[in-house]
Amino acid sequence: MSAIPKRKLTAAEYLEIERIAEFRSEFFDGEMFAMAGATRAHNAVKENLILEIGMRMKGGPCQSFSSDQRVRIDLTGLYTYPDIVIVCGEPEYSVHDSNSLINPRIIIEVLSPSTQEYDRTTKFRNYMQLPSLQEYILASQNEPLISRYVRQPDGIWGLRMFHSLSETFSLATIPAEIPMADLYRNVTFPLTETVRDFTPEGNG
Repeated sequence: MSAIPKRKLTAAEYLEIERIAEFRSEFFDGEMFAMAGATRAHNAVKENLILEIGMRMKGGPCQSFSSDQRVRIDLTGLYTYPDIVIVCGEPEYSVHDSNSLINPRIIIEVLSPSTQEYDRTTKFRNYMQLPSLQEYILASQNEPLISRYVRQPDGIWGLRMFHSLSETFSLATIPAEIPMADLYRNVTFPLTETVRDFTPEGNG
């Protein structure tokens, strides 16, 4: 006896559920995915990034949004909540949902053990479909390691890694330079083997 296939949700049904839900969920291809709880280290790295980048953008044309800001990728239908989103100029929102941002310039994700593979691959491939996106930043919570992907004029994403507390992390498309020691302030690293980062398939 064959199993009855699970009915997929429409985007409109997802948005209605999300509107009244106690906890946030992402949505892709008819399915909802609950957001996992964050560790103390994850929250510390995220808050340090928000504070330090926000200070350097003050008075400029760019503004940041925290993980409560939903983003929609129109070309793929993904609804997601990045840890940090930076928009330069006027924020634009989806015609399908006035609360879903569609024009981030920079997206920052703080990696968690349960989601880091998804953030580096499938999620990145979805984010690449945002015409406005110029930088994708992945910050480890387990070691002082930040991977900065920047869209080149030919569409290829170039990678630079910052991997020492003595280095200075910099954004490529807005004037912001931050000591790595400040970004990892109040973070205790576990004694685990370093995980090597990599460039997604087809992007150098």
